[in-house]
Amino acid sequence: MKPVKKKKTEEPELEPLCCCEYIDRNGEKNHVAACLCDCQDLDEGCDRWITCKSLQPETCERIMDTISDRLRIPWLRGAKKVNISIIPPLVLLPVFLHVASWHFLLGVVVLTSLPVLALWYYYLTHRRKEQTLFFLSLGLFSLGYMYYVFLQEVVPKGRVGPVQLAVLTCGLFLILLALYRAKKNPGYLNPASSDRALSSSQLELLNRKGQEKTKGFPGTDTSGSLNNRTAKDDPRGSSRMPAGSPTKAKEDWCAKCQLVRPARAWHCRICGICVRRMDHHCVWINSCVGESNHQAFILALLIFLLTSVYGITLTLDTICRDRSVFTALFYCPGVYANYSSALSFTCVWYSVIITAGMAYIFLIQLINISYNVTEREVQQALRQKTGRRLLCGLIVDTDLSYSRTKYLIAGTAHGRFQAPESLEEFQLPSYEVAVAFLLLLFPLS
Repeated sequence: MKPVKKKKTEEPELEPLCCCEYIDRNGEKNHVAACLCDCQDLDEGCDRWITCKSLQPETCERIMDTISDRLRIPWLRGAKKVNISIIPPLVLLPVFLHVASWHFLLGVVVLTSLPVLALWYYYLTHRRKEQTLFFLSLGLFSLGYMYYVFLQEVVPKGRVGPVQLAVLTCGLFLILLALYRAKKNPGYLNPASSDRALSSSQLELLNRKGQEKTKGFPGTDTSGSLNNRTAKDDPRGSSRMPAGSPTKAKEDWCAKCQLVRPARAWHCRICGICVRRMDHHCVWINSCVGESNHQAFILALLIFLLTSVYGITLTLDTICRDRSVFTALFYCPGVYANYSSALSFTCVWYSVIITAGMAYIFLIQLINISYNVTEREVQQALRQKTGRRLLCGLIVDTDLSYSRTKYLIAGTAHGRFQAPESLEEFQLPSYEVAVAFLLLLFPLS
């Protein structure tokens, strides 16, 4: 007898959503207009706040989850969810800058508190290992708002010519283009695209060994990935072993991503994926900086510094005439007599604070590139106490085997440069080699 084919149960088709409807976190259809309905957690929080009772941390988390789930905008085929971390910079930054332009003392208080609040929020999210769009929103909105104030308050005074305005506008567009390029794939390691497939028994063996060695092992991070490239176990961390002998390989096995990582690749606990030659996780682009986008990240920093300094110079030359830029930055009499000039001066100081922070990041990046190390390797060397701080802490000698550029600089300065043993030991991108030879002209020590 022929087997009877079972008829597939037809699943009921879901009705298409209108522009104001959405599926909430409980899997139920909801409407944007009902965002304030059926919220027991919010009602309980308001009642405890009115009666001066403390809120439990779990209640606050549930309230924030409910708000973030119901904060949506109408869109085609269903309302789209809006990340709540985008909104505070859009509201608070103009308010703070306008308040700071009322008086000199208010400006000092506001401009001092803004970096403190940003650092506090950074450490709060960094400790929880959560992704946030706060800093990306703050950076992009700061660029747009500074350009808007420049067009509204500085250009109408007639001191800025069309060529200068065109140069500043081109710099702004180049910054956005470089940020777009840096926001792309930094070099994620995809298990499906790995050309070195391991058998199930090998995977179980690596997972078992990784879990056993993770406890108390100094070279292991909290993401569950095992680091086999410590200075004690593997002094030549850039070596390769055949894929057929995973037990002898000197590469990392990541239990989270289920893949064998190449040398200098790390698992990002915030993005939740391994990145080739990971430098660090940058909150300003909400992405990792790795092998594929490191050049674009450096280029974005450089273009931002040049454009910001040029915009600050044009603004100070307009509101504080007949004074040098450095003098006008600290002494500009009568700048608070006019609200327009006061707002421009406040935005100048805000830009100076942001530019100083980005200049520090750019300097650290150049130093790391010249030493052929990443920021992740520097921080690991400091935690394991295998690195030495030089030049007031700006330079960290990690003493890693693939840190060849420092030997190039030191050996060339003393006339005893020795070539690397193989090309694999001294693989530097072209822009890193250019920075290394520029530093030969200006020795760091």
